[in-house]
Amino acid sequence: MNTAADRTTASPRRDRMRPLRYLVRTPLLLAHVGLGLPLTVITLNPLLGKIPVGSRRLDQFMISWWSGTLVRVFGFRIRRFGTPLPGAVMYVANHLSWLDIELMHSQRPISFVAKSEIAGWPLVGWLATRAGTIYHRRGDPDSMSAVLGRVVERLRLGEPVGIFPEGGTGSGERVRTFHARVFQAALDAEVPVQPVALRYGREGRQDPGMPFAPKESFFANLLRILGNPAMDAEVHFLDRVEATPDARRRMAEESRAQIARALGFGDP
Repeated sequence: MNTAADRTTASPRRDRMRPLRYLVRTPLLLAHVGLGLPLTVITLNPLLGKIPVGSRRLDQFMISWWSGTLVRVFGFRIRRFGTPLPGAVMYVANHLSWLDIELMHSQRPISFVAKSEIAGWPLVGWLATRAGTIYHRRGDPDSMSAVLGRVVERLRLGEPVGIFPEGGTGSGERVRTFHARVFQAALDAEVPVQPVALRYGREGRQDPGMPFAPKESFFANLLRILGNPAMDAEVHFLDRVEATPDARRRMAEESRAQIARALGFGDP
C-alpha cells in the first residue's frame, strides 16, 4: 500500500542486453497503452461490461487481459499456483512492486486498497481508479476507518477485495508483520480470507532488483523494470483462512505464515 525504503541494493553489473530490451519492449508498451487501453475502457461501461464471456463478464475479462498483457510486456512469464476463491473474499498478499496489483488482476479483477498517491501515477493510477481501487491516506487513522468501512460494503455486495497487510512494499527478503486491523473487514463482512504469495525472479528466488530502491520514483522504477532480463511473476493462491469472531490477530498470523512458507522462508 505504501512504498518503503527499508531495503539495500546491490551494485549493478553492466547489462549489455538492456538497450535491446528497451528497443523491443517500448514499442509493445506504447501499443498496449495506445490501443489496448482504450479498448479496455470501452468495455467498462455498464452496457457492454455485462456481456458474458465464458464464466465472466466482458469488463472482468478485459481487465484481466489488459493487466496480464501489461505484465508480459515487461518481460515476465506469469505462473499461477492454486486457484483464487470465487465470490466475496478478502485476498491478502505480500507487497513488492506496483506490478502486484496488475499481476493479481491478471487472475481475477479485484478492488484493491492502496495509498492515495497511486491515484496520481501515470496510467497505472488512472486505470486503478477505473478498476474500483479504494484509496487511503497514510498516517490518517480516520481515513483507514473509512476505507475499512468501504471494504466491508464491497464484500457484502459479493465483490472480492485485495489488501496488502504489510502496509508498504518490502525487499522480498522476508514477509513483514501483517497489521491485524485490516482483517476486521473480513470478520464484519463474514467472508473468508485467502492469502496470496507474490514473487518475481528465477528458479524460485526473488530478484533483488524488482522492489523500489531508496527514494526511487515510480517512473524511474518503471523504466528500470522495463529493461530488466526476463523472469517469472509468480502468484500463489493459498489455503483459505476462515473469519473467526474476535480472532483478527490469529487470521493475520496464519495468513502471513502461509505466505512465508510458500516463498520458502519457513515458519516466521
